[in-house]
Amino acid sequence: MWWVGKIVVLNYFRTNVWNLTTVIISLLLLWPIASLIVLSFGDSQGLWKHLVEHVMFKYVTTTLTLMVGVLALALLFGITTAWIVTNYDFPLKKYVDLILILPAACPGYLVAYAYTDFFEYAGPIQGILRNVMGWSNASEYYFPEIRSVAGAIFVLASVLYPYIYLLVRTAFSLTPTSLLEVSSIYGRSKFWNVSLPIARPAIAASSALVCMEVVSDFGTVEYFSLETLTLGIFNVWIGMNNITAASQIAIFTFLFIILLLLVETRSRSEKRFHDTSRHQSRLYTKEISMAKRLGLILLCSIPVLCGFFIPISILISNINQFFNFKDLTTIIPILLNTMLVASLGSIIIVSIATFLACTTAAKGNKKLQSFVNLSTMGYAFPGTMLAIGVLIMAGVVDRSLNNNYFFSYLSTKPIFVSGTLSVLLFAYLVRFLAVGYSANLSGLSKISANLNWASRTLSTSFSNTITHVSIPLIKKSIIAGGLLAFVDITKELPMTLLLRPFNFETLATHTYQFAHDELMAKAALPALIIILFGLIPVIFLNNILKK
Repeated sequence: MWWVGKIVVLNYFRTNVWNLTTVIISLLLLWPIASLIVLSFGDSQGLWKHLVEHVMFKYVTTTLTLMVGVLALALLFGITTAWIVTNYDFPLKKYVDLILILPAACPGYLVAYAYTDFFEYAGPIQGILRNVMGWSNASEYYFPEIRSVAGAIFVLASVLYPYIYLLVRTAFSLTPTSLLEVSSIYGRSKFWNVSLPIARPAIAASSALVCMEVVSDFGTVEYFSLETLTLGIFNVWIGMNNITAASQIAIFTFLFIILLLLVETRSRSEKRFHDTSRHQSRLYTKEISMAKRLGLILLCSIPVLCGFFIPISILISNINQFFNFKDLTTIIPILLNTMLVASLGSIIIVSIATFLACTTAAKGNKKLQSFVNLSTMGYAFPGTMLAIGVLIMAGVVDRSLNNNYFFSYLSTKPIFVSGTLSVLLFAYLVRFLAVGYSANLSGLSKISANLNWASRTLSTSFSNTITHVSIPLIKKSIIAGGLLAFVDITKELPMTLLLRPFNFETLATHTYQFAHDELMAKAALPALIIILFGLIPVIFLNNILKK
């Protein structure tokens, strides 16, 4: 009967090898975060005390001010436009709905570059004012400073409000008609007493996303010279050459992230709004006069102009004035580098995300699912923080390879993974795995688990069930996750800037270098290409949400 035992062992191994692989991948993804935590307990050589006494209060207050200001303006833009599009009928409504999400394709730091070039003292606006009014210098008139906290609030809110608009618009469109009719009967406000309370979980969730983006932002605050926690990490690490103190600031920043995640999770927990009546879908929009229709169109155009059309116009104007073919020949290899890392990164992210999502969904193991969910939290960390953790991990791998007898025998020269493309791709995986993983889970949630069990009942192996049943049914979700990961990698600045190989430029770093040197005309073309890359998945995501 030895063969019976052999079959049992083989079946046990085949069943658990998927779980084991899932655990190993999750541990590797958590390694940079764990390294960051361990490093923060090290000796900062007295620098941490100096930071607390002199700059930490400034870092915290600036971060909080920026976060509150951006959230307030983004809520104003997002909720107002979502209510108008959902409840009123006006010309070109379908196109207004589409263009309202376009600012999501614009990274905040690119919009900051464009506005600074446009509104600074040497820019066209102040130049025209001086010529018209006869002013000769800045002391004779007042003009708002774009490189300020207020300027950063305006820039970031203009590109982040689509997070709120998309989720709140969906919540408003799903508000049951019966509840709106009841509010009309009792003379109560449909907006304040029905739609807004029902949309509260969507507002809280989207607000948490906006706040996390603000805390994670590097390019905008660095260009505007704002002393936030994220910029503090970069300055202490690179400027003061103290990675331990930078890790300690990173862990302090993590408290903000945890708080925002708790708010987002709490907003979705145990929130259920049901309507059992037969006519619960919203099928009407309010008829208004032509003058009010034009007013609503103008009102909806304000955030889009601020977050998309004005920055795009500035970039195109710079390209038309200063473009030459030498710039094009220079940017082609950089574009190819960007396509390379974005393509490889998105393929790796989608492959790992699909494996993890399909395995955990098919196994139904709650503990395994929780562990995988924990390993995908890299998206909640600023890129600067994760870059430190990945660099520490790469250093451990370097030492292990060079102290290993086998590798020492193969090569007499030291072996390094630090500073290679593989480390950068791994950093992208840790940072953006949640994008592909969430897209896969969304697709799997719409598929009955009975399909997988039916496949297994017909003696199909687990691997064949995943490849021939689960993956074909969620291929649209996989494509969506891959597109979003591709664009996120294209826009990613701090991790690419810190972990890229020598003499390796992407569109983001290329744009940053020119903008940092105040050569905005040179930065315009790569900035415009990044934005154009981002338009495709934004429109694709909007169509998915509508359906």
